[in-house]
Formats: sequence, C-alpha cells, structure tokens
Amino acid sequence: MLTRTFKRSAFLFISAIVLYSCATVPVTGRKQLSLVSNSDIIQQSAVEYQKVLAQSKLSNDQQKVAMIKTVGTRVQKAVESYMSQKGLSDQLAGFAWEFNLIEDDKTANAWCMPGGKVAFYTGILPICKDETGVAIVMGHEVAHAIANHGRERMSEAMLANGLLTTLSTAMGQNPTLTQELLLQSVGVGANVAMLKFSRSDESEADHIGLIFMAMAGYDPNEAPKFWERMEATGGGAPPEFLSTHPSHATRIKDLKKWIPEAMSYRK
Repeated sequence: MLTRTFKRSAFLFISAIVLYSCATVPVTGRKQLSLVSNSDIIQQSAVEYQKVLAQSKLSNDQQKVAMIKTVGTRVQKAVESYMSQKGLSDQLAGFAWEFNLIEDDKTANAWCMPGGKVAFYTGILPICKDETGVAIVMGHEVAHAIANHGRERMSEAMLANGLLTTLSTAMGQNPTLTQELLLQSVGVGANVAMLKFSRSDESEADHIGLIFMAMAGYDPNEAPKFWERMEATGGGAPPEFLSTHPSHATRIKDLKKWIPEAMSYRK
C-alpha cells in the first residue's frame, strides 16, 4: 500500500513539474520541457566552451577565421533582429556570442552552445565551399541554441536521472554525471556520437536556421545543395529510424518546403 501510494505521489509530483515547467520554441511555437534556467545552462556552457578551446588548436588561417566571424556576426544580428521583432529579446539575456574555428581537418562538424558560443571545425569547410555554405551551418547550429534544445535535453536528462534540482546544485552534488549530461545535451565535441539532438530537434533547427540565414542576407535556396554535398561526402548513412538525424533525402525535401517562408524574411 505504501509503495503504491509512494509511486502515485511520485507520478503526481513529476507530472506537476512537467506541467509547470514548459517553454515555447521561437518560430515554431512548439512546447518543450524546461526544468533548467537559461542563466544556469548558459553559465555552465561558457565554462565548458573555454575548456574545449583550451584543449583544441585554433586555426591561424586569417581568411577562414574572418569568414567564420563575419558569417557568425551577420547571423547573430539576424537573430537579435528576429527576437526583437517578436518581443522575445529577453530570451537572449546572458548571451555572449563567440565564433571560433578549430583546426581539425578530419572533423566535419560545428556546434553552438547555449549563450551563443560557436565552434566550427576546419573539416566542414570544404563541404560548405563558401560563405553561404558556412551561413547554412551557422544558422542551423545557432538555431539549436535559440530553440533551447540543449536546455530541453538537459531537463529531460536530469528528470530521467532523478536530479530534480537546479543545474548548479546538481553540479555540486554529482559533478561528473551532470557535466556528462550537459555536454551530451548541447552536442559538444568533435565526436558525432556525442550529438544527442533528436530527429525532431534537427528538423526544427533546419527550419529556424533557414530563416536566420535568410535574414542575414544569404540565399536559402543553397541549403538543399549543401546537404546534397554532405550526403556525397558522408557515404552510406544508416536508415533514418536508426539515426538521431533526419535522412539527407528527408532533410532536403523539408528544406525545399520551407524555402518560400524563409525567402519572405530575406533582406
């Protein structure tokens, strides 16, 4: 009887947490779980970002570095403009944007942590080809941060691991587990296996990122071409139901569907 009562109380408690801890994703309007505060995850992400930079070799190719920073700044301004127009500027509180290029030709990857901390790896630049290609990736990765996918994944992970507390408190109570959950939640690192964003997250970031790159002055019609190049470079991919990312074919089809909307935002 006690066990049944306890289970029922636990269920009601967790249900209440989920019910009253929801946020809305900008652009798409999707409801998401939000147990972690933005200020907490941005603060912790900034610490981890500096660790990644300290352990990595930053590119000294001034032309490539300048391209990353130029595109990043244009996308940043587009994001700030969009959020301002929608009355959502408060959601960017604590953002301290950074755009860095890591020298690693074997890694075709990029990511953006909560708070606007972006890292590109030189291995993805040949697939990007040019500034527009970089903008496609930049828009997508920044969209993950604006959609608070990292916060959502972290909230789900903490709930699953019984860490029903603040992120900073969890860091003090179980730093190893919490740090691992944080890194996996925000998709940090060169290892693709660390990326924990779901197919729906990736699709949502494609949609939002397309709008941001268009607002930054880049042509969204180039996005499907980028993923065609990625498909050609990546070789055989696992079936979509076995992957955390949409298949290239699905991604390209969806991007083409969203292009007219994105074009309406283009300056």
